[in-house]
Amino acid sequence: MNTRENFGSKLGAILAAAGSAVGLGNVWRFPIETGQHGGAAFIIIYIACIMVLGIPIMMSEFLIGRRTHSNTARAYEMLAPGTGWKWVGRLGVFTGTFILCYYCVIGGWTLHYTLLAATNAFDGVPATEFADIFSAFVSNEWMPTVWLIIFMLMSHVVVSRGIQHGIERFSKVIMPTLFILVVLLVVCSVCLPGASKGIEFLLKPDFSKVTGGVVLGAMGQAFFSLSLGMGCLCTYASYFNTHTDLGRTALNVCVIDTIVAIMAGFIIFPSVFNIGMDADHLQAGANLLFISLPNVFQKAFGGVQILAILFSVAFYFLIFIAALTSAISLHEVTTAFISEELKLKRRWSALIVTAVCSVVGVLCSLSFGPLSGVKLFGLTIFDFFDYISGNIFLPVAGLLISVFAGWYLDRQVLHDEFTNHGTLNAPYVRVIIFILKYIAPLGIGMVLLNQLGAFSWLW
Repeated sequence: MNTRENFGSKLGAILAAAGSAVGLGNVWRFPIETGQHGGAAFIIIYIACIMVLGIPIMMSEFLIGRRTHSNTARAYEMLAPGTGWKWVGRLGVFTGTFILCYYCVIGGWTLHYTLLAATNAFDGVPATEFADIFSAFVSNEWMPTVWLIIFMLMSHVVVSRGIQHGIERFSKVIMPTLFILVVLLVVCSVCLPGASKGIEFLLKPDFSKVTGGVVLGAMGQAFFSLSLGMGCLCTYASYFNTHTDLGRTALNVCVIDTIVAIMAGFIIFPSVFNIGMDADHLQAGANLLFISLPNVFQKAFGGVQILAILFSVAFYFLIFIAALTSAISLHEVTTAFISEELKLKRRWSALIVTAVCSVVGVLCSLSFGPLSGVKLFGLTIFDFFDYISGNIFLPVAGLLISVFAGWYLDRQVLHDEFTNHGTLNAPYVRVIIFILKYIAPLGIGMVLLNQLGAFSWLW
């Protein structure tokens, strides 16, 4: 008899899964990809990739988790006993843990910058000094470590309290807060003088910038933004009840994730165009969030400092929330695995995950300072964890998931789960199976090769 917890409501399940998907990728990478690759043209391609790749693979992860009601590693072993497919589940657990180890570092940065914004530390700082401020912070031996441990403890508290009293209850409070912040920031940004240029940039497609590389980049962004291949969605789905509509849940999560990503563009670009900058001058990744945008927000409100403070605080708190919800889902992947495989109580399993990821996270953090000279295959510790997980583990896991669901699982299993054993009308089942068998493996395979630089000579 299954004694595992389930989500207590459909809304709780959707918000928790959406919290896993909505993360730093929505603001860290999506606006830059949009800015450099044709604005609305990239968004159109991205949405198409979500429909063709994102939803089918997400439904596959939901199916595997809900079918077995088990942690990710055991789920594949239950569905394919005595085969090598069990390693796909273990790869998911390993990938989730690997990502959390460096993700908590960035999460700590978001907390620090929320405090800097709240204390008006950006006021009067010359544009050329924001890079120095960020560099001094990340290279410090103690400050980033303290913040990442605080961040990890926050995720620990939520996960250790279980599914309904921890993750679901937290998601029901924090996700509406995230949506409210997004809407308020968008309203403030689009009301700025000159914001119309940023809005036009996001709504008017420039297909002249679209190349094969842009399409593959959109496919990769769609894949990574939805937290596919990390074990998060499979683990959360193991707490779905038998009445959950997997197709509708996947669609809702993808819609929420995409809306947040696009709205992040409406927060950033009107502010950027307001001060006379354009998308080509924005830096990518951490430099966007912690160097470019503090400078943009200081100038965007025409010297009205209280508005700059409120906008900056709300923005960095939004980034912190997005990072925390994703970290909680990553934490849960490994916590569920340890708890069920080693027969440990949840609080002890969560404590092990928190301790291990905090220690490795400290090493990742110190790679910006005292350990900057330590290299793994020519990369710093942080960059090694980032590169291996994002460029190899995630696309490999996604490829194997699509092959497993499309080629190994019996069609009747897919039909039963997608229709809740015939109680739901799901005419899309055959289309999903076709995508999983033929389109998704090809698409993800190309994304993997592109990430490894195989097509760099083409564009």
